[in-house]
Amino acid sequence: MELITAKSAGFCFGVRRAVDTVYEQIEGGQNIYTFGPIIHNEEVVRDLENKGVKVLNTEDEIKNAPKGTVIIRAHGVPENIYRLIEESGHRLVDATCPYVLKIHRIVRNASSEGTYVVIIGDRNHPEVQGIKSCAPDSSVIADEQEAYNFLQSEGKHHKKLCIVSQTTYNFNKFQDLVEIFKKNGYDKIDVLNTICSATEERQKEAAEIAGKTDAMIVIGSGTSSNTRKLYEICRERCASTYFIQTAADIDFEELGRFGRIGITAGASTPKKIIEEVQARCQI
Repeated sequence: MELITAKSAGFCFGVRRAVDTVYEQIEGGQNIYTFGPIIHNEEVVRDLENKGVKVLNTEDEIKNAPKGTVIIRAHGVPENIYRLIEESGHRLVDATCPYVLKIHRIVRNASSEGTYVVIIGDRNHPEVQGIKSCAPDSSVIADEQEAYNFLQSEGKHHKKLCIVSQTTYNFNKFQDLVEIFKKNGYDKIDVLNTICSATEERQKEAAEIAGKTDAMIVIGSGTSSNTRKLYEICRERCASTYFIQTAADIDFEELGRFGRIGITAGASTPKKIIEEVQARCQI
């Protein structure tokens, strides 16, 4: 069996920075919390919990938790959460990815200048919820149908648009949605491709590998947006694409019939898990 592993597989800069931040805080104090999982990977979150880190999931939990340090996750949070953490007497440590914070600034500035903001992404994703809080009257568009619905109902009310994207959105789908807006005659439309360069590179490499292998393994959590998009991209090019979280999920009997297998992994997948999958495939 020949294995081809994507060079871009595994932790991106923002995820590594966030995870390292939590481990550093563990060494320096007690009552360490993250608001929401620090990243979308259950293995990492479980290890942190074993070291005493607690996940706070609601505003009430922030208010009622014994005073300590609350770390903002890599995806960012809505603006009111920052205020609540400090008002509740906790020490705040911001581990939001710098690329996400850049989108916050773009959206905040555009909105203050009277430009209507359109966010392309998943409205239920914490990153998108944080971005939207910087321009509460903005719209979130997830697919072509929602883009056309916006143009028919809301589009005519706005002459200037600023379009940004969730950092982990599918690059090709982003371009397709932008094209829909460009064809509808706005006086001014600012398109800012805020998809992380690491995400774009990861998607392109995954597509390339999937196109020349018999089977493809995508490693990551089912809650990870960027990993799900990797799976979609690979599945379009390789019918035998498998989405797993750890090496324990591998079906060796199924994989044994393939000669060349590709491996990629989401931005929240630790190097250790990728190496375990590689090792199990070579047994």
